[in-house]
Amino acid sequence: MVTHPDYINNVEPIIVYDELAAFLGAIQDGIYTVTYWEIVKMAGHSCATVAGAWLMAWHGLKALYEDELPRRGEIRVELKGDVQEHHSGVVGMVLTNITGATRDDGFGGILGGKFNRTGLLHYKAPIDTDVRFTRLDTGKSVGVNYRPGKIVDPMKILMSAIGPDATQEDKESFPKRFQEMVATVFARQDEVIEVIV
Repeated sequence: MVTHPDYINNVEPIIVYDELAAFLGAIQDGIYTVTYWEIVKMAGHSCATVAGAWLMAWHGLKALYEDELPRRGEIRVELKGDVQEHHSGVVGMVLTNITGATRDDGFGGILGGKFNRTGLLHYKAPIDTDVRFTRLDTGKSVGVNYRPGKIVDPMKILMSAIGPDATQEDKESFPKRFQEMVATVFARQDEVIEVIV
């Protein structure tokens, strides 16, 4: 039986509409829920970066679509960082799972390009925020910044377990302390997320 910290179950999910899923009959009405637990399993871990990517998506898509459901596969995603810079690649993978956007390795579409997901994810984008989401149907864009350093210091916690001064007690308590740090990011998300419409 898989066990994980309780906060993971308490993260509010993202509900999306995916026309491709409906068209192919994978999901009857194309509406489904993406949970943080699914993203944790995809990434293989939960950390401040994975949590931040989730929160940027959650807040960004809410601002982008307001009372509508986000339309998965119909969103351009741009990241300011390069794919190997400051964990931007990890952020990109999380955002791909939520939005469907890919670079050149995703579904290329059918019926003359309908349902295409390639060319929708961009790194090193000339943007003023960490991430920008753009609706393909309306052209509306929303920028999002994530600043976890305002409230947590992941590297300090990590070094407390692997640094030269780490004690056996530090090493044993590390997983719990690290996940408490991630839980803090979710609990105080309004302090670390900035949405620019």
